[in-house]
Amino acid sequence: MDLKGFGKRVIKGLRQYKYALLILILGLALMLIPGKRSVPQATEPVAKPESQNTDVCALLEEILSQIHGAGKVRVLLSEKAGERIVYQTDSDASGDSNRQDTVIVTDSDRAQSGLIQQVEPPTYLGAIIVCQGGDRPEVRLAIAEAVSRYTGLSIDKISVLKMK
Repeated sequence: MDLKGFGKRVIKGLRQYKYALLILILGLALMLIPGKRSVPQATEPVAKPESQNTDVCALLEEILSQIHGAGKVRVLLSEKAGERIVYQTDSDASGDSNRQDTVIVTDSDRAQSGLIQQVEPPTYLGAIIVCQGGDRPEVRLAIAEAVSRYTGLSIDKISVLKMK
C-alpha cells in the first residue's frame, strides 16, 4: 500500500469537493445549535392560573370600591378551571386513519409555538366579597350584580358580607 499515493488522492478529492464538504460541515454545525423545539398539545391550560386569579381579584377590588357606599373591598374568587388555550389543528383523513396535528408557527428567532385558535376564559365556582358597606342592601345588590356580569356567575353564587 502506497501512503504517498493515498495522500495525494485524498488531497485531490478534497480540492475537487471542497464546496460540498464546506456545506456539509456548515450544516452539521447548524444542527448542533440548540433551539426551542417544544410542540404544544391541542388544548393546554395556562401555566399561571393563581397569579391570573390574583390579578382579577385586584381588578375587581379596585372597581367595586368605587361603588357608592361600598368602602374598602376584598374579593375571593374560586375557579373551577383556569383560562384555557385551544390551538389550531390540521386534520388529515386519508384512508382508514384520521390524524390531527397542531399548527406550528415559527417566528424570526426560530422559536416555535402553536397557532392559537381561541382563548377560553376561566370558569368560576363562586365569589365572596367583603366590604365596609356590606350591611346595606343596595350596596350588596350593586356589588353582586357587578361581579355577576364580570364573572358570569349567577347571583346565588356570590356572597356579599360586611367587613368588621
